[in-house]
Amino acid sequence: MLRINDTITIQDWEITEQFVRSSGPGGQNVNKVATAVELRFEAASSPSLPGPVKTRLKRLAGRRWTNEGALIIQCDETRSQARNRDIARDRLTDLIKKALTPPKRRIATRPTLGSKKRRLKAKKVRGEVKALRGKVDPEN
Repeated sequence: MLRINDTITIQDWEITEQFVRSSGPGGQNVNKVATAVELRFEAASSPSLPGPVKTRLKRLAGRRWTNEGALIIQCDETRSQARNRDIARDRLTDLIKKALTPPKRRIATRPTLGSKKRRLKAKKVRGEVKALRGKVDPEN
């Protein structure tokens, strides 16, 4: 059981872990032992998460979200299988905690009078520079 906060806990049957061979340093240990973990959380069908949290989680997950509605987290940072498993579970917990907080609403602001005047003055100066680039009349 994975505890997210006081109200949300993820049951063990919702999470599937698969251990695969890792890349990187480790010598023959890499070729023999499957230390990398691939954690799969069936988020779309999870009864633990409310609807709005699922939609925010999908947006936060990005490419880690599959078409079937599962969230896949891979970890092969350490040479220890148990440590990689803990890191993957921590990443899942952090991602769900981020999805729990709704985004702040944007408050529309208006430009100040001074910034409007500065912008118009800069446009006028730029237009004058461009107007002076015309062809020179040889008669004058």
